Amino acid sequence: MIQEENNMKEQLLGVLEEIRPDLDWEAEKQLIDGGVLDSFDIVSIVGALNDEFDIDIHVGNLVPENFNSIEGMMKLIEKLQQAYCLYHDHCIGCLDGN
Repeated sequence: MIQEENNMKEQLLGVLEEIRPDLDWEAEKQLIDGGVLDSFDIVSIVGALNDEFDIDIHVGNLVPENFNSIEGMMKLIEKLQQAYCLYHDHCIGCLDGN
């Protein structure tokens, strides 16, 4: 489980660094509340996360707690992947036997 979490974090960091290479994504904890990210950044991030992690981020998910930090984004990705798994009765982890 820790290995999967580390892999997701590295994958997420790669996506985020392509969008805003100037940020220290691991250190920043107030990306939205602190005004670090603007609306264009959020649109880019949502599109990239949808593509990279095969999820569908809806308007209801666009709240600061989901995007203030990399940890918030990881929790959102995990939640949406689990919801996909339950809805479709499969997911990448399930296909791998996890």
